Amino acid sequence: MYQQVDLADTIVALATAAGMGAIAVIRLSGKEAINIVNQVFPSKDLTQVDSHTIHLGYIKDEMDKRVDQVLVSVFKTPKSYTKENVVEVSCHGSTYIQQQLIELFLRKGARMAKRGEFTLRAFLNGQLDLSQAEAVADLISADSASSHDLAMKQMRGGFSKEIQHLRERLIHFASLIELELDFGEEDVEFADRQDLKDLVETVQGLIKRLLDSFQLGNVIKHGVHTVIAGRPNAGKSTLLNALLNEERAIVSNIAGTTRDTIEETLNINGVQFRLIDTAGIREATDQIEAIGIEKTMQEIQRSSIVVYVYDALRMDIPDVIEDLNKLGNSSAKLLVIANKLDELEALHDNAYNQLRSSQLEKGWLDLIKPYQEKYPFINLSAKKKTALDQLKDKLYSTVLSADFSTENTIVSNSRHYDVLQKAQGSLDDVLMGLANGISGDFLAMDIRHALRALGEITGEISTDDLLDNIFRNFCIGK
Repeated sequence: MYQQVDLADTIVALATAAGMGAIAVIRLSGKEAINIVNQVFPSKDLTQVDSHTIHLGYIKDEMDKRVDQVLVSVFKTPKSYTKENVVEVSCHGSTYIQQQLIELFLRKGARMAKRGEFTLRAFLNGQLDLSQAEAVADLISADSASSHDLAMKQMRGGFSKEIQHLRERLIHFASLIELELDFGEEDVEFADRQDLKDLVETVQGLIKRLLDSFQLGNVIKHGVHTVIAGRPNAGKSTLLNALLNEERAIVSNIAGTTRDTIEETLNINGVQFRLIDTAGIREATDQIEAIGIEKTMQEIQRSSIVVYVYDALRMDIPDVIEDLNKLGNSSAKLLVIANKLDELEALHDNAYNQLRSSQLEKGWLDLIKPYQEKYPFINLSAKKKTALDQLKDKLYSTVLSADFSTENTIVSNSRHYDVLQKAQGSLDDVLMGLANGISGDFLAMDIRHALRALGEITGEISTDDLLDNIFRNFCIGK
């Protein structure tokens, strides 16, 4: 797509969602955008109006027939989203009117925009760098307060400024080493090797911080993959329904009711949690249940958080420990829910004391203590919806600290993560070269590799394939 973009063209596209609505917005960008709309908008001479003004009037076709009464917004170069002349026509939301207006603009000299071409033009014209352009797509798809804040910060250029600062520091030393090569026969050093080593280690520390932030950025952007797991009749589906405050999953006393995974989203303090109710973990009694249990284990391996639920009244502690040993081996963070607190509290004193004494005699309470110290344990009743706020707080704090702030630079884009890893590898080569006393030309080459990787983030260094891959995922009107 990038190779085929002609900035001399004027492009047009529907900027609002396709389909019928109250209003629709049709956007044009390019040198002739104002002239094209002016030909069919007799209410006012748009070539003479000020930038950032809105005008009411009728759009008329070649037969002088009124197509629609519209509002025309004019943005003159370079003070527009694309840095080109931009016109936005707000019309009634009839799909017929939308089609008639777009076809009219096409006949007057515009062409249909490609996916992401408005933002691509903003990048090519220097309005946005590449990471800011990618943040536009993230902002459009943001479905929580935290993902919105993250995209807004990146679009404002916070991440870009940090990368540019790193590049500038490396460029300074690279230029000194390149200067040494011009005086190779005189055996002089313009770049102090210890200063270079200190700088590279500092830059690596900053890159590591950015790399370490990716796990957090990824869950903020895509939601936290959270699996509710446990044995049959532990109350997993009841807990899902309680968290969602709706009857989403079937609840039954019959073991093995849940045969497939059920996924829903829960927003906690602006963070989306993708809750997945799973089949009970046990020896399967039939082939369908076996498939469900296999899917449970697959979901656990993909999850960020596992909420393990057990029946605090009926399940023996050794069985709980057996499950925790299995689930604790995954990379996911584990929360342990002792469910059916209401049934425990309903026991008569004698029955509760008898249960407690039995656990003490068998040494179970001492057996579970190390696990209670290792994993957060929460006692609740999913049926009575007690301690749900405590569980929600723990879910949130497991992912985000209480003092989380989007003022910190967080990496949420997998392309940026991959490129930062390349830069880190090139800087490892620089340090190894310094330790081995290699010549300046090889040091300069490794520094250039790191600079190239960092430049790929902001688009200072880019390829047609890279741009095509990024912008083809945009919607057409953006």
